[in-house]
Amino acid sequence: MNTRYNKHFIIGFSILTLTACVAKKYERPALNSNGLYRNESTGVTGDSTTIADLPWKSLFTDATLQTLIEQGINENLDLKQAVERIKIAEATLFQSKAALLPSLSADLSVTDAKQSRAALNFPPGININTETQTYRAQLSTSWEADIWGRLSSAKRSAYASLLQTDAAKRAVQTQLIASIANSYYSLLALDQQLAITEQTIKSREQGVETMKALKEGAVVNGAAVVQSEASLYAAQVTLPDLRRNIRETENALSILLGKGAGSVARTTLDQQQSYTDLKTGVSAQLLQNRPDVQAAEFAFRAAFENKNVARASFYPALTLTANGGLSTLDLKSFFDNSIFYNLIGGLSQPIFNRSLNKARLRTAEAQQQIAFYEFQKSLLTSGQEVSNALFSYQTAIEKETTRAKQVAALTKAVDFTKELLRYSSATNYTDVLTSEQSLLAAQLSSTSDKLQRLQSVVNLYRALGGGWK
Repeated sequence: MNTRYNKHFIIGFSILTLTACVAKKYERPALNSNGLYRNESTGVTGDSTTIADLPWKSLFTDATLQTLIEQGINENLDLKQAVERIKIAEATLFQSKAALLPSLSADLSVTDAKQSRAALNFPPGININTETQTYRAQLSTSWEADIWGRLSSAKRSAYASLLQTDAAKRAVQTQLIASIANSYYSLLALDQQLAITEQTIKSREQGVETMKALKEGAVVNGAAVVQSEASLYAAQVTLPDLRRNIRETENALSILLGKGAGSVARTTLDQQQSYTDLKTGVSAQLLQNRPDVQAAEFAFRAAFENKNVARASFYPALTLTANGGLSTLDLKSFFDNSIFYNLIGGLSQPIFNRSLNKARLRTAEAQQQIAFYEFQKSLLTSGQEVSNALFSYQTAIEKETTRAKQVAALTKAVDFTKELLRYSSATNYTDVLTSEQSLLAAQLSSTSDKLQRLQSVVNLYRALGGGWK
């Protein structure tokens, strides 16, 4: 008895050892995740605190923007597609789990058979019924023993694919929140640029009237009047493009919200306060916080398990099948002595398809390597995006500080040249026109600077992996 137990133990241990040799255990590849981005602008080194851990409502305090983001999360069509892909992956995983279990099928059949009396060649005078009915009810089952881990590897691959689709869905959500916020801020910036331009037009309309009055007083000539009118028209001609840009931005934002093109509720750019405590944590956290990086790793993990499946195809498969039931020629005696069954166990070893198996293995190995490169690239790209967003925020702050001084200086320049034009011949309208054009350009650029600052925070939040927690 002990000898038999030892034999069974040795056989089981040998099978497990061979299985471990065929199906490798997944381990995360060694990637250098340190120093992926520069964070000099924040002055934070080695601190694991990151704005990626903030809920998006804590970052975006504008109630109107919060409402739009909530609507986008509920109605965006890309996000809904991502949810459906998760359902497909769940079904695939369920199917791969079912492959580890025995199959069971039931069959009920009635067979009517009639043979040719002439073909049977019976002697004359023998009366045999050549027509028979067979009644049959049976259950059939089949089970493949997962000796080499092929089915388990397929299940793990399906599970990794499920995790990949879930991470991809979260990546869609983070991108959606960033896109809605950026579009919203762009809309506010366009509104402000439109308001600045309309105010400039009113000022220049008054300037035209002033030039006409000064001409009548012989202070300026007709050229100054014409130049003032041209300056007015130059400002007016920008209005259609600004209104078109506003309409197109509204329409694009409507698509993100999952609705038809239309107007979008909003506040003003001056009411926006960007988040200033920009903690970036350490770059290694991108592996846990960035959904697209997670998706790339899960894709690599699925490819790794697919290689295990391809490797296991070189080894024999053990399949057990059984069927049994009732079979009779007389329906009245269906349950009397009509039981039958079959038990079959077999090993199938590929012989002539080794070239096919080798090709599958080489393909799986190449696909795994491609997935590894994609994983590595996604990590490097995430670091680049964090670096760009950080520096964009820093430069926006610098520009806003300098731009405020420029606008103040140009405002004084416009006032001074207008006064000189009224009371002195030392200047002409060209000086006024130049200062006015410079002031308008600086005011519009000031709006762009603030937009850059707001969008830099949004882009940094997304680049760090914020928006899905």
